Amino acid sequence: MRNIIVTGGTRGIGEAISREFIKNGDRVFAVYEKDDKTAQKFAKETGAIVIKADVSDKNAVEKVFYEVKKYGKADVLINNAGISQIKVFSDISEEDWDRMFAVNVKSAFLMTKSALPDMLHNKKGKIINISSIWGQTGGSCEVHYSASKAAIIGFTKALAKELGLSNIQVNCIAPGVIKTDMNAHLSAEEMGELTEQIPLNRIGTPQDVARTAYFLASRDADYITGQVFGVNGGMLI
Repeated sequence: MRNIIVTGGTRGIGEAISREFIKNGDRVFAVYEKDDKTAQKFAKETGAIVIKADVSDKNAVEKVFYEVKKYGKADVLINNAGISQIKVFSDISEEDWDRMFAVNVKSAFLMTKSALPDMLHNKKGKIINISSIWGQTGGSCEVHYSASKAAIIGFTKALAKELGLSNIQVNCIAPGVIKTDMNAHLSAEEMGELTEQIPLNRIGTPQDVARTAYFLASRDADYITGQVFGVNGGMLI
């Protein structure tokens, strides 16, 4: 049984990823920050081990891995925790910018730093980072979000080069428009307009992303590293 760590693992895309691995017999550590009720319900339904932690905080990350080590080593790390915000650039505060990069980028740095020792020792491991189509193309009124997600892509590629000789694969998923709470602010008309821009003519689901994550964590992806997988229905080709 593999140990899978999923940050932001009890809601949205992270929940779907957690469920996909649990369905296939893995032990999942679903890390969350705020919603205790949802996390406990998820744990009861699925058998996931839920850990409350702000993964942008070093001490909290150490707590996560203290819990994981009770069950052995980390086999797969999925850096999914993230926030978004709609603001024109002139209204983005320094606090907005710092918070965005703390949650979306620093968390991946801290979690990866803590997961790597065991992976390096065992000469194997999978790290999967969740970026966004807006990290590839840029999104109007989401400069700080787009910049943070672009940073995740650079982080993935550089780390993949560094860890290749240790047989650790590092890849990235860049979802397009996915039906989650993060997009709940969009009206039906706006969602319709977005759908028209997607060659497959539908909004993506969290399960679409989850299945890609499961593939990248499998042995079938042992010769794939440093890649960005666009789960976007063809919105970016």
